[in-house]
Amino acid sequence: MSRYSEIQIGDRAEISHEITQEDIARFVDLTGDDNKIHIDNSYASKTVFKRPVAHGMLSASFISTIIGTKIPGDGALWFSQSLEFLMPVRVGDVIKVIAQVRSKDDRSNSIELQTDIFNQNKEKIIQGTAKVKVIEQELTTVDLTEEVNERKVALVIGGTGGIGSATCLKLSKMGFDLAIHYNSNRIEAERLKQIILKEGNRAFLVTGDILSKADIGTMIQAISRRLGDVDVVINCATIKVPSIKLEHLEWDDLQKQLDINIRSNFELVQSVLPGMVKKNRGKFVFLTTEYTESAPPANFLPYVMAKSALNGFAKSLAVTLAKHDINVNLVSPGMTETNLISDIPEKARMLAAAKTPLRRLAKSSDVANAIGFLVSDDSGYLTGETIRVNGGKVML
Repeated sequence: MSRYSEIQIGDRAEISHEITQEDIARFVDLTGDDNKIHIDNSYASKTVFKRPVAHGMLSASFISTIIGTKIPGDGALWFSQSLEFLMPVRVGDVIKVIAQVRSKDDRSNSIELQTDIFNQNKEKIIQGTAKVKVIEQELTTVDLTEEVNERKVALVIGGTGGIGSATCLKLSKMGFDLAIHYNSNRIEAERLKQIILKEGNRAFLVTGDILSKADIGTMIQAISRRLGDVDVVINCATIKVPSIKLEHLEWDDLQKQLDINIRSNFELVQSVLPGMVKKNRGKFVFLTTEYTESAPPANFLPYVMAKSALNGFAKSLAVTLAKHDINVNLVSPGMTETNLISDIPEKARMLAAAKTPLRRLAKSSDVANAIGFLVSDDSGYLTGETIRVNGGKVML
């Protein structure tokens, strides 16, 4: 949180959020406000709005988020708010909430904020002012002891996939607190969270577009508030790898693979790095492929190109961050039994296993065990390295 004395007139913060149908359903469940203008397409079509509109207080509720997490943050006591609703908001709209300090009252340790909300077209949809009392917490010797003995926090991107979920469970057994990122599979994320909580570790679910700097920044801030600064980042996110003949390739096919393999990791590193540099420690683990070191299947050009770029990205990053005692390494799995290979014919899988000295495909747990080693203290002198988990199929 910001102490009252540190807050300056003009200080500003912003957050963004895409309004979804799930948001509206959960708001209805929580408040009981099932006004048909919000949930019934047929009813809304006969009004001036023509389509359902989101509850005004749903959008306005994110003012609470920005006050409680950014200005002033923990300890904020929000005691007054004016609101003027200017335009409707619908599913799919991306709202941006901006709070700016207008004045301070030293007698009551309170601040006044201008609170405005805009849509993706930069149109103002809500405006108002908030008054917030800043409640400060005194530091004690107990606080200082807890800071010294803080637990390590691992962020697993794509935590509900085959390798991602196995990695979450492995790191939990190693004593990490887990920030589990998911895209759409909240049920699996909740399952993992409950397992981790039963093991005595903390778990926190986050979701967001890993190609969006704003989304990643919001995730990292939320993790920092709930668990502490991120010590370890493992990116297990992936997208479908289609087999496309060269004559049918378009640049967009290459760009998709570059985005998920390079852009996402670039944005993650930039967002997490300040906390790691402050502690002078940290670990990044990225997933590459054996096909950058052996003959790849035909028509996998975008995938292999992007993974090759990732290898160079990781090695350059390892050199750059070494002075901060931050390790950057790669894990290179062979064909692994996950949903990603569900479309590969059984015959092709059997052939791949037969070509492997250990005569089987990799399991998610095999990859997770290698990741576990790389994020442990035992790997402190490894950086810029690639750990191959392919049953001996590629040996260098």
